[in-house]
Amino acid sequence: MKRLFLLLTCLVFVGNAWSQEAPQLQLPRAQLSAGMRLIDAQVAATPQQRAIGLMFRREMAPNEGMLFVFEQPAEQCFWMKNTLLPLTAAFVADDGTIVNLADMQAGSLDSHCSAGPVRYVLEMHQGWFDKRGIKAGARLAGPMFTR
Repeated sequence: MKRLFLLLTCLVFVGNAWSQEAPQLQLPRAQLSAGMRLIDAQVAATPQQRAIGLMFRREMAPNEGMLFVFEQPAEQCFWMKNTLLPLTAAFVADDGTIVNLADMQAGSLDSHCSAGPVRYVLEMHQGWFDKRGIKAGARLAGPMFTR
């Protein structure tokens, strides 16, 4: 029942995104780090920004990603409708700890969910975390993460 509610809520927010046909490139940015690796993250903080996410992006710099910021920790689920790049989602707790990672295929409608309540989701090129040996339990650093 909870997943059905989350899906219906997602569909309401995605309604506007379905009519969107261009990527959103002008979002605010935050610099994050994963160990010694720097990440240039666009920040999607509003429901509409989160619904559009990385849709329609044809390219992205190697260390660029998108940080989705939610109002409070909850189970977060993502899909890849209209997303052209294969991505890995890192589901991240308030303190920056990666709860779990999910590889997502471009254009897929499969749902990928956090293993627990999270406030943040960081999407990077698929394999970015794996190539750097970053796994669940690792901690990201950035101005939004509490210690």
